[in-house]
Amino acid sequence: MVAGDPLAQAATWDPDDERSIREALRGAAAAVHMVGVPYTDFHLHPIIMSRVIDAAIAEHVERLLLIGTLYVFGRPQSQRVTESHPREPHTFKGRKRKEQEDLVLAAHSTGKIRTTVLRLPDFYGPGVERSLLSDLFVAKKPHARAKLIGPIDKPHEFVFVPDVGPVVVDLLDTPAAFGRAWNLGGAGVTTQLELARLASGGRPRYMAVGKTMLRFLGLFDPILRELVEMHYLLTDPLIVDDSALQQLLGTIEKTPYSEGVRQSLAAPAHGR
Repeated sequence: MVAGDPLAQAATWDPDDERSIREALRGAAAAVHMVGVPYTDFHLHPIIMSRVIDAAIAEHVERLLLIGTLYVFGRPQSQRVTESHPREPHTFKGRKRKEQEDLVLAAHSTGKIRTTVLRLPDFYGPGVERSLLSDLFVAKKPHARAKLIGPIDKPHEFVFVPDVGPVVVDLLDTPAAFGRAWNLGGAGVTTQLELARLASGGRPRYMAVGKTMLRFLGLFDPILRELVEMHYLLTDPLIVDDSALQQLLGTIEKTPYSEGVRQSLAAPAHGR
């Protein structure tokens, strides 16, 4: 997706090779770090981040934006989570994401690079595979049942991936955005069940797996085993308040869930 954007340049790089990272960043005025790692390898997040920051400073990159997550907050302590909510992650993955954020914001304090963090809740969109909702958009055959992780009737929010790009561009062009983290929420509060209804025309067919079943399936699948730790996000929903971001940037366009689901259903299934 990035490769076809006239505002971006795609480069191949090796996170274990400092020279490769520097070559990928060479000549860039701004960098957006959205590197993902398997759930089994979350210890790599701060390690890779440190290498990227060092390379960016060495190559005189002016601005760096990290696409972060809500894992850093831990369990929600308020109905709406603002940027001032305590960052008290109780999970290993949350602690590693917090370490990553801390590295990014500490780099800003050196004066050698301007940095910021944009935190997102769960996401979905056309061609997006690693999402709670992905199976809703590929289970299109008659009598097929989407595989979901429950409970699916709890309040939740999802960011439509194509909506994120304009926010990133605006943040990178806004001097006041740097030196701190920002929250971006979805297009309102919904549920997985409601989105399943939208995807199926009102008669969803699904199989919801709860925490107990995740534990069992995790005996055979290491990725599912790692999901158990983050299951609290489905039972204790973390809904963000992004009014600070809207005050900074003005109105943020958010695609309604009905339209986001329509576009996601219409997208190719990427080989599935």
